[in-house]
Amino acid sequence: MRISDNRYQRDHMRLDLALRFLGHGARTHTIRAWTMLSDDRIRKLYRSYVYTVDDAPRHRGKSPQQAAFFMRGARAQHETGILASFYALLGVVPIGKLADASQVLPCLARGERICQAFELFSAIFPAARISFEHAIYLVMALARGNEIQYGRCVECSALVVVDRMALREARCLLCIREQGRC
Repeated sequence: MRISDNRYQRDHMRLDLALRFLGHGARTHTIRAWTMLSDDRIRKLYRSYVYTVDDAPRHRGKSPQQAAFFMRGARAQHETGILASFYALLGVVPIGKLADASQVLPCLARGERICQAFELFSAIFPAARISFEHAIYLVMALARGNEIQYGRCVECSALVVVDRMALREARCLLCIREQGRC
């Protein structure tokens, strides 16, 4: 019976990851992509373990798909840079660019690391604008590298997320504030 132990452990890991994703407010489509559970199984998990009468309804529809969300203002860029730094520290985003990121990236181990990074980020920025769905999209966009990518602040070399089409040099929020004081 030891041959099947690994299968049960993998199923248990899928359920655990799905519950973490549900706790962060992920949509069914996102959970299915990362855990390979069926839509019906995800809904049953939600009803059995997460849903309470006082809860707001879950998000429906498409997940966020605009990289411009991360570049809207200095605060958004700062929060994005911090979350992207956690991704870099935890090895969430691969080093090379991936054309088919939505097919290659989703796996249980990477999903766990995304949750760890998002939980750290949420502990530092409890009122952040970046939702869990946005955090998932950030991973995909950074892995593709066609709209946004990792970069360095030109003044202090801090890790920042830069728009590939931007004409100005990348600066972190601290250097922008410092420059405004002079």
